[in-house]
Order: sequence, then C-alpha cells, then structure tokens
Amino acid sequence: MPNVFVNYRTGDEESAATMIARELARRFGSERIFFASTSIALGHRFPAELVRAVEECEALVAVIGPRWAEVQGEDGRSAIESDQDWSRREIQTALDRGILVIPVLVGKATRIDHAVLPDDLRELADCQYRRFDHRNAESDLTAIGDALGRLLPELGAVDRDLRAARERAEAKPRKKSAQDAGHTRMRTRDVEQRVRGGIGNLNGDLSGTFVNEPQGPVNTGRGHQYNAPHFQGDNTGVQFTAGDNSGTVHQRIERERRRSDDGR
Repeated sequence: MPNVFVNYRTGDEESAATMIARELARRFGSERIFFASTSIALGHRFPAELVRAVEECEALVAVIGPRWAEVQGEDGRSAIESDQDWSRREIQTALDRGILVIPVLVGKATRIDHAVLPDDLRELADCQYRRFDHRNAESDLTAIGDALGRLLPELGAVDRDLRAARERAEAKPRKKSAQDAGHTRMRTRDVEQRVRGGIGNLNGDLSGTFVNEPQGPVNTGRGHQYNAPHFQGDNTGVQFTAGDNSGTVHQRIERERRRSDDGR
C-alpha cells in the first residue's frame, strides 16, 4: 500500500512531479510512493490501479503549475471541468475520503483561486501548500520530504535521510573519543622516547623536567647557568657556577694568581 500518491496534470509541470516522486521514493522507498508512470506494472489496467492507490494512500501531493487550470481537454474546454479528468478525480476522491491533500505550487503558480475550481474541488484552495522552484530544487525537495516525514509517522520511521543524520550524530562522539585516545598514545610514546634519550616529563599532568644525562648544561631555574669543563694540570681552567642561577661567578684562575703574588 503506498503512503503517498503524487498527483499531476499532463501538460503542466510533469518534470517537477517526476522530480518530487523520485526524491520521495529515494528517501522513503519506492513501494511507499505512487506515481502513475512508474508504479503501474505493464499490462495492468490503469483506471483500477489509480482508484485503488488513491483510496489506500495516507496523503496526496497535488503538483500544480502555472497552466494547471488552463490545460484543455479533447473537447476544447479546460480539462479540470471534465468529470472524467483523472487529475480532478484523484483529488476529489482524496478530499471525499478525508485523506491529507498537500498542494505543491510550482514556479510562478500563485495561490489557488476558488473561482477556477469546480464545486467539488473548492476545498483544495483551502489546503495549506508548499512551493517548488527548479532553481531551489534541492532545498524545496528536502522541505517536502521533511513535512511528509513529520505528518506521517510510518514514513518518518523509514526516512533514509533521518537515519543517516542520526548515524552521523552518533559517530561524532566515537570519532572524538578515538582521536583523544590516539593523542594520548602519541604523547605516551613521546614521553617514553624522550626518557630513553635522557630527558622527559615526569609530573602527573605530563609537565616538568627529568634529566638523565651526565654531561652538558642543565638549567631548570632562573637566570643563566654555565657548566664549563674542568682542566687538569696547572689549574688554569675556568669553572662558572651559579647557586640560584642568578649569575654568581667564581673564577679559579684569579685566586691562583693572588696566591702566587702573596708567596713572593
């Protein structure tokens, strides 16, 4: 049983009706959307199929373009005035059975005028409508599908776009968790490599400094620190040290020279 019947008039915006039917079929499944040119199997009698589909549907989408009320029948009169006009009969059946009817005004079509409608279709002019413009086809098709998904819970339950949106929303926390875990593993490997190399981070929050080198300058406080080499022999080397790293300097060579002068 189709949930939605797409009604249109030959000679007035068949292309828009085709686009709407195709999008609804993609989103909700082709078995839930009735579109005469694709839903009636070869060899089946279309009058009986049309009547059955209209009577069983939950909503009828009436695609109405600028020429909808002007298309003429074989007798030269407006097709809408004929009792045998299928577009008229489908809408009339839906209205009589209390089925939800949603007019979709295409392009330059204006609000439906009661004056151009037969008496049995006057109610159509009072139905809230949607608009469809080929220039905004993507957003307009989305709006039509969203509206049907909200109005018909059975359609909403099989909405492919809604399911995809939920899956994307659920995937975001998982992706973020995986990224955080990856960053933690990278930081852990970095710490291990740096500790093996002689310097690493030791604090719980992975801050601070660990030194595992017997040579070279080290400075973890304020100011400058100089770690010059010691020389053996005549003690002519120079060693620079700094207690609080604020710049105190002891020059051993000067002390040795003063001792030599006093000895004279």
